[in-house]
Amino acid sequence: MKTALIIVDVQNDFCPGGALAVHDGDKVVPVVNKLQGAVDLVVATKDWHPTNHGSFASQHQANAVGDVVTLDDLPQVLWPDHCVQGTEGAEFHPDLDTVRITKTFEKGTNPAIDSYSGFFDNGRRYQTGLDAYLKGEGITHVWVVGLATDYCVKFTALDATDCGYQTEVWLAATRAVELSPGDELRAVAELQERGVTVHSRNVLPT
Repeated sequence: MKTALIIVDVQNDFCPGGALAVHDGDKVVPVVNKLQGAVDLVVATKDWHPTNHGSFASQHQANAVGDVVTLDDLPQVLWPDHCVQGTEGAEFHPDLDTVRITKTFEKGTNPAIDSYSGFFDNGRRYQTGLDAYLKGEGITHVWVVGLATDYCVKFTALDATDCGYQTEVWLAATRAVELSPGDELRAVAELQERGVTVHSRNVLPT
């Protein structure tokens, strides 16, 4: 068994003070740092949006943040401008230990479609290269952590399962957006239904 830690989008814009701040998003950082020592390989993902990304509410004059529109024939939640390429908001949180991260996979680079998952865009039309990289390293298990539980962590974990990895999510190292109350609980239920092992927030590997 060979395990990889996938650190999902632990970026400034998703932490307190950021453009799309997740409540207590920075609290995942020390836990993520600790988990890095318990695996064979560490990789990360970054939202890396162009300024005109179609998921930004600013690109839709008649809509606001939180509205759902159609983007590339898919339903799309509209977000504030965030994680724009080359900005401070798109950088990793400064306290995240990046020494062991062997490769970072950028997603959401195509303005015509969003990419919640670290493996595919939302239409599963294009791959980021993460699956090929992990398979090339002989990885069979993945631990998924980061931001946010109900979006990018969830979809990364679901795609990891579909790609054949035994997948675990450590809630101690995730936080949720919770656009609607209960979104995190619904995400956890969906993950469990799909065979992902979800560890409660008070559990860490021994």
